[in-house]
Amino acid sequence: MPVLSPISSRTWTDERIELLKRHFEAGLSCSEIAADIGVSRNAVIGKLSRLNLTRGRTVEDRAFAPPRAPRAVPRLQYEMLATIYGETDAPAVAGPIDETNRCSLLELAENRCRWPISTPGEDDFCFCGNTAPDGQPYCAGHSRLAYRPHTRARAMRG
Repeated sequence: MPVLSPISSRTWTDERIELLKRHFEAGLSCSEIAADIGVSRNAVIGKLSRLNLTRGRTVEDRAFAPPRAPRAVPRLQYEMLATIYGETDAPAVAGPIDETNRCSLLELAENRCRWPISTPGEDDFCFCGNTAPDGQPYCAGHSRLAYRPHTRARAMRG
């Protein structure tokens, strides 16, 4: 069986590159170019990138593009943050966290705070154990530590 040299098995021959450039200038899509040349769409995109051939978006293209939808905060996350911080824009102040209810992993129940205290494997490792409202994983004090609002929103509040 003959051994193919790296030069004879190249994907991008000079003829293919010229064909790629012509198709690109004609406005064909990467998928159409790939089907005509006989390479993958990703190969076409990569080669166009290496050749610095890009189709810049014009002002007209942007004007007809559909507007991006704002990123929605998932409802459960919003409800949780609203419960913790309230509906006001005033910064929430974390109250003291009661240390008398600490418990082990075996003592954790559904309505107890799962905030870890110390380092797992240490003798003094435990969980907060305070009452966690409405099936949340943490008590109100640890929820304020765990669920902080977005940095920009925090900066806007002051």
